[in-house]
Amino acid sequence: MSKPATKTKILQDGLHYQSKVSGSPFNAAVSFGGATMSCFLCGTHRVRSSMATRKFIGKSQAVCAPSCQAAKEFAAASVAAGGS
Repeated sequence: MSKPATKTKILQDGLHYQSKVSGSPFNAAVSFGGATMSCFLCGTHRVRSSMATRKFIGKSQAVCAPSCQAAKEFAAASVAAGGS
């Protein structure tokens, strides 16, 4: 038997959840290569293999490779061509 679906509701004060669905909106990756990270610059989640690292304030951060704009254009072109 399955559990009834839990709806997320925000209380009137707007600061707390009355009930919250457990888990993450991102699927768990089976392998390290399928894991996603968010870009430090644009915040878009991409697979780690399509990202590069850059130093910001002395710490390496994951960013879109070669650039955020190029990654967005590539994603739009692949969707238009029927890819995922």
